[in-house]
Amino acid sequence: MGKIAFVYPGQGSQQVGMGLDLYENTDIKAMFDKIFNVIENKELKDVMFNGPEEKLKDTKNAQPAISLLSVILTKLVRDKGIRPDYVAGHSLGEYTALYGSEVLSDEDVMKLVSKRGEIMSSAGIDGTMAAILGLDASVVEEICAGIDGVIEAVNYNDPKQTVVAGDRNTVESNLEVFKEKGARRAMLLAVSGPFHSSLMKPVAPKIKEEFSKLTWNNPKVSLIANTTAKELTNVEEIQEELFNQTFGPVKWVEIINKLAENGVTKIYEIGPGSILKGMIKKINGDIEVINVSKIDDLANL
Repeated sequence: MGKIAFVYPGQGSQQVGMGLDLYENTDIKAMFDKIFNVIENKELKDVMFNGPEEKLKDTKNAQPAISLLSVILTKLVRDKGIRPDYVAGHSLGEYTALYGSEVLSDEDVMKLVSKRGEIMSSAGIDGTMAAILGLDASVVEEICAGIDGVIEAVNYNDPKQTVVAGDRNTVESNLEVFKEKGARRAMLLAVSGPFHSSLMKPVAPKIKEEFSKLTWNNPKVSLIANTTAKELTNVEEIQEELFNQTFGPVKWVEIINKLAENGVTKIYEIGPGSILKGMIKKINGDIEVINVSKIDDLANL
């Protein structure tokens, strides 16, 4: 019998009003309110449900909003008797996966994600990210190497989509270079920082300081790492991975290939949107991908 994985999206998947259909359900509302009450970001509820979009895009709001919806949906999927054999998350989603693998409680995951978003937002790093479509990753890496300024391949999303990150001016002023070299599209992403690039290195120790304030457990469900696509088996390995992924790549193609090699035939994408589904289908068309982002999706499980 095929194995199951839960995967979790990262930044860029946020949408104003996400989770509101769940929040309006009396039984689920209490789950949201419990988290809203324990995190320091007291405007999250209003920004998540009402916007504006520009405010939700700010990483201090986007990160906890996405993770909160994913955490609550995970609880509800589990209530249906569905249990994963593996979990993985894309970028921020790796933090949400700590809940999916039972490494951290819902409250501790949300405290950590909220703090991570706050630290990244206040770091004042003027950078951005762009998706390059239609080129092999190796070509994107070569183009980046030939550009002056900081611009790096950071997210290997599918065989023909690689995300670059770097200082804002360098990324924005070189999008045409990728098109000239054969990219089908080169477009800026709805993010507020150069995540996973070397520019984020000063942030990593500050995030690491937060680890000691939480209660960690060894994973009960196998967790596949962003930066190595290897299985993480204990708390020490997980904390090292979280530190490294602040300024290290998301090897999504390798992660999906690893899941397939390990016998995964069905993946639940848990959280807002369906960004990961598109990527997964381009990496391995044989894997069944089920989106769980709304209350109606739960009814169909």
